[in-house]
Amino acid sequence: MSALASPATEAAAALLDELAALGVRHVVVSPGSRSQALALAAAALERTGRIRLHVRIDERVAGFTALGIGRETGVPAAVICTSGTAVGNLLPAVMEAHHAGVPLLLLTADRPPELRGVGANQATAQPGIFGSFTRFSADAPVPAGAAGETDAQRELAREAMAAASAPHAGPVHLNLPSREPLAGVLPGWFADGETRAVPVERSAAAGPAPHAVAQGPRTVVIAGADAGPDAEQFAHEGSFPLIAEIVSGSRFGRHVVHGYRALLREPSLGGEIERAVVFGHPTLSREVASLLSREDVEVIAVRGPGEDLDLNHTTAHVDALTVVGDPDRAWLGAWMRASAARVVDLDAPAPDLAGLTSKDPLARAQANRIELAAVRREVDREQLAAAVWAATWPHDRLVFGSSRIVRVADAVLPGKRVPVHANRGLAGIDGTVATGLGIALAAQDGARPGVTRVLLGDLTLLHDVGALLVPASEDEPRIQLIVGNDGGGTIFDGLEVAQVASRDDMERVQYTPQVADLASLARAYGWEHTRVTTRSALDQALIAPGRRTIIEVPLER
Repeated sequence: MSALASPATEAAAALLDELAALGVRHVVVSPGSRSQALALAAAALERTGRIRLHVRIDERVAGFTALGIGRETGVPAAVICTSGTAVGNLLPAVMEAHHAGVPLLLLTADRPPELRGVGANQATAQPGIFGSFTRFSADAPVPAGAAGETDAQRELAREAMAAASAPHAGPVHLNLPSREPLAGVLPGWFADGETRAVPVERSAAAGPAPHAVAQGPRTVVIAGADAGPDAEQFAHEGSFPLIAEIVSGSRFGRHVVHGYRALLREPSLGGEIERAVVFGHPTLSREVASLLSREDVEVIAVRGPGEDLDLNHTTAHVDALTVVGDPDRAWLGAWMRASAARVVDLDAPAPDLAGLTSKDPLARAQANRIELAAVRREVDREQLAAAVWAATWPHDRLVFGSSRIVRVADAVLPGKRVPVHANRGLAGIDGTVATGLGIALAAQDGARPGVTRVLLGDLTLLHDVGALLVPASEDEPRIQLIVGNDGGGTIFDGLEVAQVASRDDMERVQYTPQVADLASLARAYGWEHTRVTTRSALDQALIAPGRRTIIEVPLER
């Protein structure tokens, strides 16, 4: 073997070549020494146009960026990082990917076995570090340049892709130890953009036989996070009321129930439900959780890639559904009448056109006052959610952070077919900005790339502020971070703690009050920043051209 050759590089080239051949189009790298062979192979792949490469200095940010890409595309992005604490920083994204069923590939460089457990630098117990959160994990052999090693790397890539992909999508961990030399000259075929991957024959698997849902029991359809259009279609086919969370991607169509939380509490509606058919992962309301926990309600849950839902411990899990029998029009009608009465009017009063052109000075003055009041109307949480919803269309993407605003949006927004994302697998605030950036980067691969809007609170932004750092050499994502800034975590106002804690204790250990200067923060990271206080200014900011923008909306505590 020549002095410039490296078994680690040969192995990295074979692994990444196979992953690219299997459909991986995005690789996220957090630079480090032990991972240099993987990173340099990824850079070579980018030069040949086979992948898009994204470099992030923070592994936690890298993990969530890859998760966002996987959310948008349904294809895993690969994350490359060095050994030690770098690997540990991937855990939050791995946990979310596991619970939400998002495909994700983790390629972690490592010290060879002889350097583990002996006090060597940057060496820890990486094999199996993510425990039960991965669909598949492997501690690969150390490359030594022996015959057949590259074939073994290719087989490992095929196993990883199969495990990470649908129908049981989730995170996969390949731990990749190596010895010096940690990098060498890339194989000529690889550097020239060729591939040595052998096409994999895939037979089209027959879909599961649908489970027949017979009409009869009083039924509602529940659409949780990531339910998508299937929930609306099933509700339409069965003439069932559709209780669709705002993060479901199902809140559209004629059967959407407005004000569903209050209606679920009504004995004549929520109390009369006999069956609930669930798509996605419901997380936003206690009323839905209570319904799905009832022993007297038959719950049928459509399996997704994430964790099975079974709040009442008798839930039936199915892969597909069909409806048989005649619908209960009276049941649907009762829900639709109650829903119509719960629609929230979020529009400003229409201008008095007749008054504006009236010859009566008093009528013109009154019409002018009404129009001016509409222009100057301050933004509250309801208006913030309404403005972002109104500005977003099917070619855009909307990402909700796990802030107070998503619950307000869930309570007041009408139906509209919008592509929606949210990290509701564990419903944490971690990685929201990075996830949104990953979604925006992946969405720009489409034929009609729109704007990715991330609606989040101030603490959710600050928790992931490192994600704002995007290399100048990379394509700028079209993304808006719309930040409802109330100076802290006022989401706790709606929880039990607000009834038992003193005001001082709430300030000290719950609200996390902050006075961060978001304009200076945006400027430091190279983002545009605008601060708006009125609905008209917010509407203009949301449709203004630009790339990376933070729109700050101050809100009352």
